[in-house]
Amino acid sequence: MEVHLEHLTKRWGKVVAVDDLNLEIRSGEFVALLGPSGCGKTTTLLMIAGIYKPTSGYIRFDGRVVNKVPPKDRNVGMVFQSYALYPHMTVYENLTFPLKLKKVPEEEQRRKARRIAEMMGIGHLLDRYPAQLSGGQQQRVALGRALIKEPALLLFDEPLSNLDARLRLTMRAEIKRLQMELGITSIYVTHDQVEAMTLADRIAVMREGRLQAFATPEELYERPRTLFVAGFIGNPPMNFTQVEVIQQDGQYLAVNPDMRLAVDPDRGSRAAGRGRVIMGIRPEHITLARDGEPAHLEAEVYLVEPLGRDDLINARVGKETHLHFLADPALKLRIGDRVRLRVDTSRVQFFDPETEQSLLWS
Repeated sequence: MEVHLEHLTKRWGKVVAVDDLNLEIRSGEFVALLGPSGCGKTTTLLMIAGIYKPTSGYIRFDGRVVNKVPPKDRNVGMVFQSYALYPHMTVYENLTFPLKLKKVPEEEQRRKARRIAEMMGIGHLLDRYPAQLSGGQQQRVALGRALIKEPALLLFDEPLSNLDARLRLTMRAEIKRLQMELGITSIYVTHDQVEAMTLADRIAVMREGRLQAFATPEELYERPRTLFVAGFIGNPPMNFTQVEVIQQDGQYLAVNPDMRLAVDPDRGSRAAGRGRVIMGIRPEHITLARDGEPAHLEAEVYLVEPLGRDDLINARVGKETHLHFLADPALKLRIGDRVRLRVDTSRVQFFDPETEQSLLWS
């Protein structure tokens, strides 16, 4: 199913929850709606489901306007954050409930329930009640209940946020595998950019009800078009510092009172002559200079945050500029250590401080 949102807007009195949203979701595509709390992503999902009515704009399924079509007639399956299982029903009864509403024959209900239960790995739990299940098992039941209807569109509202980290990893893989196998168009709401990056074919980044970007995970990471997208995508987050880019002796230099960094000519030329701009550098694009290797910057370790595989180092360059980078824990860096840093200057980003638009990709 193709889903088109055209100038979709939702207001609650004077509050604009979704503001003139336009999206085209291809048939069989997995799209994530990503953004902080209150950005309008769940409101958008509920309008697609038919639970909320748009204030203005259109929702089209395969070209057909469905604004006035009741939720039960939209052929949509939905998986909620809270699982929304009926506590007085067994797993089997929860799975088959949507089929009972459609008056599907009992034999067909049993056949479909067995097939879905085996697919979800819960075939041995059909006689249990939700209170007797773990969080992960309950989420599998909720997903199975959405799939048993064989929907043309599958909607997820932060379905993994109540699970622990290991179980989230497992369920992410299961959801992605099922979606690819079944080829169902899917829209997934999350505030977790790692979830969005690992699951989605394309990500719609939202902020205060407005669409900030709609692109593949790779494009959002490599070519962020706004300061917000650059800071929201990537873990650990991108470093930002104000600089002026000047041309000197055939080089482009990003300078401020704390640093003087030669940057890639192609990128530097687009930021030069604009006065103060914001430079972004991802922590993974900053490394420690090896012995005998020239350094771009010298810094003092300000804070060390152990992450297990890596240490996240907060280093102070000069008096005020702070940069985060990743280091091998075996180096045992400590607060106060002096370090020499190299920067992959072909990966730096530049943004206009007023408009917050990229100077490289706009």
